[in-house]
Amino acid sequence: MLDYRLMTIDDYEEAYDLWIKCGNGLNDKDDSREGIQKYLDRNPTTSFVAVLDGKVAGCILAGHDGRRGIIQHACVSSDSRRMGIGKKLVDLALDALKKEGINKVLLVAFKKNEGGNAFWESQGFILREDLNYRNKALSELIRIDPEYIK
Repeated sequence: MLDYRLMTIDDYEEAYDLWIKCGNGLNDKDDSREGIQKYLDRNPTTSFVAVLDGKVAGCILAGHDGRRGIIQHACVSSDSRRMGIGKKLVDLALDALKKEGINKVLLVAFKKNEGGNAFWESQGFILREDLNYRNKALSELIRIDPEYIK
């Protein structure tokens, strides 16, 4: 049985495991249990999980700052792909953001993630080539992604 519902902190371990397996760019602070709890507290109605046979098969972490929506992490387990789960999670998150008055949503995807980029293109997310993405860490962060896992 496949069910969709709001993400809660109780989903953290399964969601984190998916993020690692999908190669999402993570770090030790923002993506810790405490970091995700803070995110969900701030954005309680915009992140969702897909539960297939009692296990989290997909999740989308989405929120907003009052002006712009952002999709932070989205993934579907490799054995649950091509079932429409990713599209449904995106639809749920976008509908929830729209209900909160958000008119535009952004996301960041690794260039090397060809499958992910093709998916986002199919969902109507256009590639902006007129921008440079920049960030600055305000704390020391340990990256947790496939290129940095030893």
